[in-house]
Formats: sequence, structure tokens, C-alpha cells
Amino acid sequence: MQQTFTANKIFTGTKWLYNHSIVIEDDIIVDVAPTTSIKIAAHQKIYTSIAPAFIDIQIYGGNGMLFSVYQNADALFKLNDYCSSGGALYFCPTVATNSKTVFYNCIDAVKDYWNKGGKGCIGLHLEGPWINTIKRGAHIESFIHSPTINEVKELLEYGKGVIKIITLAPEVCSDEVIQLIQSHHIIISAGHSNATYTEATNTFNKGIPTATHLFNAMSALQHREPGFVGAVLNHATVKASIIPDGYHVDFAAVTIAKKIMKERLFVITDAVTDTSEGAYPHQLNGDKYESNGVLSGSALTMLKAVKNLVEHCQIELDEALRMCSLYPAQVLGLANELGKIEKGYKASLITLNDALTEVEIIC
Repeated sequence: MQQTFTANKIFTGTKWLYNHSIVIEDDIIVDVAPTTSIKIAAHQKIYTSIAPAFIDIQIYGGNGMLFSVYQNADALFKLNDYCSSGGALYFCPTVATNSKTVFYNCIDAVKDYWNKGGKGCIGLHLEGPWINTIKRGAHIESFIHSPTINEVKELLEYGKGVIKIITLAPEVCSDEVIQLIQSHHIIISAGHSNATYTEATNTFNKGIPTATHLFNAMSALQHREPGFVGAVLNHATVKASIIPDGYHVDFAAVTIAKKIMKERLFVITDAVTDTSEGAYPHQLNGDKYESNGVLSGSALTMLKAVKNLVEHCQIELDEALRMCSLYPAQVLGLANELGKIEKGYKASLITLNDALTEVEIIC
């Protein structure tokens, strides 16, 4: 069965098209063409604008259920609802540094979610526990450690097909550990790291493709030691996520990083939700969350992130949209099916209003 969606303007992921329609069959885009060349019903709804759905590869929970506390499929259904409300049709539920039991339960929960028909979950993002205690941020120190080969093998085998991303500090992991993780086709994101500029650069040159929440929980850029931040900014290929809520990173710093990194910088929400249980209690303080008095996660949605980029960081709307869709798809190795509105791509569409205050997933 074919469906047709028509809009005054469509952002394809590369350019804007005006007065065009998208034809979909079996959830795949089969045509994008001027509306005048496509037969549409007289009552066909015309949207203001249509764009590729967003992808959030680091988010911890939503709608009152933090995933590390509620380690079950219900929490992921709630998280999917939260993501969808901000235009993110795809997400990677994330678990911060925690016990082995919590990690394994969350792996089971993702499998159960999929078995129950749950949509949108690309795979699990484990942030820690193999990070640097000096740059732990809100992560619990007692869980942090350097991994053994046997520990890594056991986790990767148990989480086969579920674990998509692991954030680790490369200086606390052996080359053997890093190579083992990469051999399982899991994305390594370097973060919570106190690596020097040289150490971080060498790590990126060995094939680690991305870094977790630029500026946060990493050695800073200094004029005599450029640090981890300097290595990310100055590298030719490494990508990095950033949290554009104005609290984790000043908007001016986002602007500066964007000018340097261009298409290498992409958005995560790093969003959490209220909870008084588990290892990470989160309380909403204004427009941000704190855990034990430390800035922990954001209260962002992807739509709010886009609005912040446009209004506070001097980033054009088309590029802000790419930072929330195409660039995350590239990190995940899914840029041939997600992040664009083109023939052959999955029909993952959102509609936006001009004020960037309303979003709806339409397909």
C-alpha cells in the first residue's frame, strides 16, 4: 500500500525542496517529486515542513522511568514515548557506570522490548564502567575500574546483538581490550577521559571513531596542554557528541566547536528523568538534572536541542537538523538508510512548525 506525504517544504538531509511530496511503500521511500507531478487526493493534508526523524544515541530514561532503575521493557516503551515526543524515532538507551547485574539486566530488557514489538531501540549504550575516576563526573567511583580481557569477553558474549556503543577512557583500557571490542563491531566512544592531547590523538588514529559529550568529563583545552578536548577539535576525522542545553556546555562553546568541527559534531540529549531510587537519583533543578548535587543529565528533547542550536548557537536550521539525524546515523553506520529523505531510505519522517515548538512523527 502506498502513502503520500506532502509539504510546503521538505528537508532531504542535504537540501530543501519546496512543494514536493514523498511516496512511501512498505515503509520505504520510493519517490520524492514535485507535488504537481504526483496524483494526490483532494483532501491530502499539506504539512508545513517535513524532515528526517531524529536519532538520539545517548539517553537514560524518560517519563519517570530511569532505565538503570527500571531494568525492563516497560521502561523502554516509556523512553520511546519520550523520544518520539521530541521527534526522535530512534534511540540508544544508555546505562551509566553501574554493577554487572544492572548491565546484564538491561541487556535482557532490550531483548524483551524487541520481542514485544518495541520500536526505535537501535541497541544499548554502556557509558562506563571502564572510565577514568578523575573525570568521572556524576559516575559512582566504586564501580569504576580497568577491565580484564575475561570480563570484556563475558560481557560482549552476553550482550551480543544488543550492545551498540561503549563509552570508555582509552588510557585505562589496554590495546587488547579495545581491539576485542572493535572485533565485535561495537562502536567505541572515548569519554570520561583524562588523556593528554598526544594520548587522545594516538587513540583516534588507531580507529576509535567518536567521543562522548565534548567538553564534559574530559581533560580541557589549555594553551600548553591541549588535552582531550584539543585532540577532538584538531583531529581530521573523529566525531563527537555534544549536549546543547546551555548547562553542560555554554552555547558559545558549542558555536566555537561547530565552526572547527563542522560535520564531525552531532547532538545527544543525555536526558534523564526524575528518580529517587537506584545508584543515580536525579532531581530536576530548573532545566537540568542533578544527581547527589552534581550536574548529571539534561532535560532536553531533540526538538529543543534543534531550537537551541538555531537560536543560541548561530547554526542554520538545515545543519541543526543534520546534527540530530544524518550525523548520528553516520556514527551508527546507518547513513545508507536513515537521516535522509531519498529513494531507498527508510520512511522515518517528522513534521515541524516554523517556530520549532511542535514536532510530530508522521511515518
